[in-house]
Amino acid sequence: MIHVVDYGLGNVQAFLTMFKRLGFEATRAQTASDLIGASKIILPGVGAFDHAIELLDQSGMRAALEALVLRDKVPVLGICVGMQILASASDEGRLSGLGWVPGKVRSFRVHEQSASLPLPHMGWNDVQPKPGALFFAHLESDARFYFLHSYFFECDEPSHVAAVASYGFDFCCAVSADNVHGVQFHPEKSHHFGAQLLKNFAEL
Repeated sequence: MIHVVDYGLGNVQAFLTMFKRLGFEATRAQTASDLIGASKIILPGVGAFDHAIELLDQSGMRAALEALVLRDKVPVLGICVGMQILASASDEGRLSGLGWVPGKVRSFRVHEQSASLPLPHMGWNDVQPKPGALFFAHLESDARFYFLHSYFFECDEPSHVAAVASYGFDFCCAVSADNVHGVQFHPEKSHHFGAQLLKNFAEL
């Protein structure tokens, strides 16, 4: 069963609807007990880094999620801010992230080639998966996804970069470290490309 974490951020219903359309069982998790039996986890999110961490802490689900992901190795997919909080820290906030993927979330303003570009980076953009990125199967070429963000994930380990997109420079737009995965774009708003990615994750 795929569990979509509802801690007050992200369009949970959109994911439940997409998984149902794709033929996969999915349910909403709002408490730690709701997470029992999870075989896959979706961690959505929109908005600010610190706010996301605060809401996740307040939800009472953080410890249960850490046990599932870090101890039991249940696959998790963070989306948008849900991906960013997988990092250790962010330029956007003061709080520590989950630290499940070593790295820091950086502002496009710190990079010379993107410093003068409009923010947020918004709209459709090409995505280039790295070889072997399992949840990009059948998306190796001509894949386009919908973005809305002002920060990007800077991995400590280059091997954790699963895909890149370009906005002034090639930035990491997807991460993968063991059973922990994340995408900066919105698959739930990315038509058949997003549906294929969610199907790939469900089948990991």
